Amino acid sequence: MKSLAGALDPHIHPVKTDKNRDPCSAIGRTPASRENHRHRRASVPQLGSNLLLCGAMDHLWTPWRYAFVTSTAKATACIFCDLPKLPDKEAHIVHRGKHCFIVLNAYPYTPGHVMVVPYAHLDQLQKLPKATAHEMMNLSQTMERVLRELYSPDGVNLGMNIGKAAGAGVAGHIHMHVLPRWVADSNFLTVVAETRTLPETLETTYQRVRGALEALESAASP
Repeated sequence: MKSLAGALDPHIHPVKTDKNRDPCSAIGRTPASRENHRHRRASVPQLGSNLLLCGAMDHLWTPWRYAFVTSTAKATACIFCDLPKLPDKEAHIVHRGKHCFIVLNAYPYTPGHVMVVPYAHLDQLQKLPKATAHEMMNLSQTMERVLRELYSPDGVNLGMNIGKAAGAGVAGHIHMHVLPRWVADSNFLTVVAETRTLPETLETTYQRVRGALEALESAASP
């Protein structure tokens, strides 16, 4: 059996190059699909020699997200209603406000990924009482400050998915995601190996974020 190195050795199997090859073509397309792809791309206007617009859309599959969404859909209880009943450390709750609490995401996209969650079990932003909505935004602002100080990110994602169709893992209980981001912090390890690379444990994140929030609270006290 030929080795993989031998199979890829250009001296054994010369690779033919085509200067006119479509850079947007994908391996595995049938001749018919490639022709359809070229036809669609030809209909896209070329805005300049340095700009290439690809007429077909490629997809990245995220099987770990599907597993999470389907598991939460089968749950009969609401995790966001149950978490405040647990001790802070066990639930990874880093702050309890009057109308909302802040909790670490158990499946973080990046270190420091938290959620601002109202105690009230409501599924739409428009249903939140004004006091709850104001506190949610105030806590989101506070978390942005904390994450910038702790992690020095290049940016911060802040947002919510309202409803299953919008991608909400827990559709019945609204919540705000706040997480730090860095340039080029995404790679194919998660997609190919179903593995995320996180430089710190949830326990470490809990101690850092909770400590920073307590320090801000103490500084604000007279």
